[in-house]
Amino acid sequence: MASKFDFDLYVIGGGSGGLAAAKVAADLGKTVGVADFVKKSPAGTTWGLGGTCVNVGCIPKKLMHISSLYREVQGDMAGLGWDTKSSHSWEEMISKVNNYIKSLQWGAKTDLRSKKVKYHNAYATFVDAHTLQLEDGSGNITKITADKIIVACGGRPNLGGYPGAEECCISSDDIFWKKTAPGKTLVVGASYIALECAGFIAGLGFDTTVMVRSILLRGFDQECADKIGTYMESHGVNFARGKVPTKFEKIGDQTRVYVDGKVYGDYDTVLLAIGRTGCAGLLNLEAAGVNYDAKSGKITGCKNEQTNVENIYAVGDVLEGLPELTPVAIQAGRLLVRRLFDGKTKQMDYTDIATTVFTPIEYGAIGMSEEEAKDKLGDSLVIYHGYGKHLEWNTSTERVDDKGYFKVLCDRANNEKVVGVHMLGNNVGEMIQGLGVAMKAGFTKEHLDDTVGIHPTFAEGYTTLTEIKQEGKVLEAAGGC
Repeated sequence: MASKFDFDLYVIGGGSGGLAAAKVAADLGKTVGVADFVKKSPAGTTWGLGGTCVNVGCIPKKLMHISSLYREVQGDMAGLGWDTKSSHSWEEMISKVNNYIKSLQWGAKTDLRSKKVKYHNAYATFVDAHTLQLEDGSGNITKITADKIIVACGGRPNLGGYPGAEECCISSDDIFWKKTAPGKTLVVGASYIALECAGFIAGLGFDTTVMVRSILLRGFDQECADKIGTYMESHGVNFARGKVPTKFEKIGDQTRVYVDGKVYGDYDTVLLAIGRTGCAGLLNLEAAGVNYDAKSGKITGCKNEQTNVENIYAVGDVLEGLPELTPVAIQAGRLLVRRLFDGKTKQMDYTDIATTVFTPIEYGAIGMSEEEAKDKLGDSLVIYHGYGKHLEWNTSTERVDDKGYFKVLCDRANNEKVVGVHMLGNNVGEMIQGLGVAMKAGFTKEHLDDTVGIHPTFAEGYTTLTEIKQEGKVLEAAGGC
């Protein structure tokens, strides 16, 4: 019997979560379509298929982070006999990173074609719960129908509504495609995006200032956030604390920044990283009856990725109150489609998901922050912590004061079950990933103590922690291997 709909499943959004869901549904023999259309940022930047992660997020961010660290790695190698003289080209970096991104875009299109997923480079909005209007870049409009619809359109940077912001500033949508070097840069914001961007810009040799309203990395462990700030300051990043801009204006080729109505300074580049807004509010969800928050632009009240409308679902950053991480969207999308079309029952588990902030000293985290653990566990919380130092730092004259850090949070009343792990250092994303498995298995401090470390590695540090964190007690500095 022929379906009364054009598609069994239609996905709004061609990012990681949406593409993962679409491909699984196609593998299950369903008729699938995907709409993806990127409106230009106020600065005029646009991109192709692949979503935020591929185009203006994880991938270019990590590549530029790695590039920016090389200056200090060269310094480390001077302590091991290398004559380390080289130069860096922003323009060449951008060209090569962008070419790689374009190859990923092409790969995504090829995947959809090979799986017979219909791709529309068009902006989708709801007509009703089963009908979407698709408008392409030339203004041509078509309508399609679908039995089930997944909203996976993510979010875009919020420029804050400051006077002159759209005319004078850029966002993370733009920095990764900026063909000319940023020069003297002001980054406004204290989120992970702000600190990551400030970190790689400063690491590549540009005068960089971060304007912070209050605290760094809100929602993350604040001791670790403060250590990141201290590290960045000692490595050339300036911080303007307790300040917010009030307006921006163009002065020749530069942007003039005002704070409290007074001139604060002139910059070649001002990057706003003060938050993101979900794109769900732009889809005419009212026509389908889907609940969403107009301020955040995110869909509300979902249960197991299902909205309040029976046939409409959502995954990824467009969902309110859930982790905004690419692998989260991918896993949730795949599990959802298997429940919808393959008789599976497994739900997405949004707890204890490991993540890494790619600041100049990387920050890996999983589970509770110290603040959360104190609130939930009270006197049952015990914290083991210690400094660590990468072996190559010990031979570098430029690394005398640099050190990494480990912190393991345990529930004393539950056999010292580990409820949170935090670490600062090089490549800690690779380390915290493995602990994600241990966290899912419910490991304890004893399991860490029983694990024999690999010597000499930085990661062995979390297998030898004995120091219990106590109020007023100063942690001794890291020793060398």
